[in-house]
Amino acid sequence: MAILGGTLIGSLPLAAQKGGAKNEYLVFVGTYTRPGKSQGIYAYKFQSATGKLTSIGLAAEIASPSFLTIHPNQKYLYAVTEAYGVGGEKGGAVSAFAIDAAAGKLNFLNRVSTKGGGPCHLNVDKTGKALVVVNYGTGSTASMPVMEDGRLGEAASFIQHAGSSADPSRQKGPHAHSVNISPDNRFAIVADLGLDQVLVYKLDPAKATISSNDPPFTKVAPGAGPRHFSFHPNGKFGYVINEMGNTVTAFAWDAPKGVLKEIQTLTTLPADFKGVSHTAEVLVHPSGKFLYGSNRGHDSIAVFSIDKSKGTLTPVDRTPTQGKLPRNFRIDPTGNYLIAANMNSDSMVIFRIDQKTGKLTPTGDVIQLGSPVCIKFVPLP
Repeated sequence: MAILGGTLIGSLPLAAQKGGAKNEYLVFVGTYTRPGKSQGIYAYKFQSATGKLTSIGLAAEIASPSFLTIHPNQKYLYAVTEAYGVGGEKGGAVSAFAIDAAAGKLNFLNRVSTKGGGPCHLNVDKTGKALVVVNYGTGSTASMPVMEDGRLGEAASFIQHAGSSADPSRQKGPHAHSVNISPDNRFAIVADLGLDQVLVYKLDPAKATISSNDPPFTKVAPGAGPRHFSFHPNGKFGYVINEMGNTVTAFAWDAPKGVLKEIQTLTTLPADFKGVSHTAEVLVHPSGKFLYGSNRGHDSIAVFSIDKSKGTLTPVDRTPTQGKLPRNFRIDPTGNYLIAANMNSDSMVIFRIDQKTGKLTPTGDVIQLGSPVCIKFVPLP
């Protein structure tokens, strides 16, 4: 029995643990691997009725599988990895896994090149036929077909970003940082930190290709550094969190044309904060009533209420994550809990969400895991 990856639960397979599968989820966590701390992707069982997260163990051993995404059929998981070159190519890769829900394990399927360096984020379209991935290091976006057995084909399209922006230390060139699929599955939205642009690509799932939209992007403030993006459930608004500016920008989304129009930008930090901080993750609550953004340095989750008719934000609270550098967090599918991944303190902290105000209250549960980076939920049958 091992304690690496969280709470000790022994060696029972997931199906044999108490409680059954009702209102339960598998939770997979990608990490930056460190000797003696983490070895790859870890699995947990989450009970939505209680907010309890219980360790299953190491689901797949792989070098620094930072960000993850789940296939719409819930049978496959994909992870970006910076450490692998494929077929003699330099740069990063996407690894495909089949999910063994009964055991809480991942079975490796195949690995393909992202055609660029430092891949950092990815998503599968809603039909499950195309995967889009972004390369932070070399500033590019690629798309690839997803086969019926979950394996990935070679990149069907590749677009190299070009340009620079205001900050010479971080924006000398493009740094694509995230990709999200539009609610109608017609577009891929890519936030590029190096260009201060939120790019929009037309998506053809059947061919697994992307192409530039017209207009091809929307700009944010110079030096803002857009990082991650989240759509509102009503499909009318989108939100980008700006890493360098410590702000969140609200957009109106013209779905037929694939165009973003800025309507508001707010800080994620308190007015009296004097230290160094950079934002990371942004998510809209499943109810559409609240938006959450993480501050790394201030080490908090900023909470905003959302005007559903206008898409505008109102600050509600800033909750300490009880750890260092909350690179990622995830809201459980019921909308009752938020799990914050504190990368630099090797911990995941669970918070209860107030459904009326959106405020966060720690449940008291803290899970130890080396350098957690990305949290994903998979419903159990």
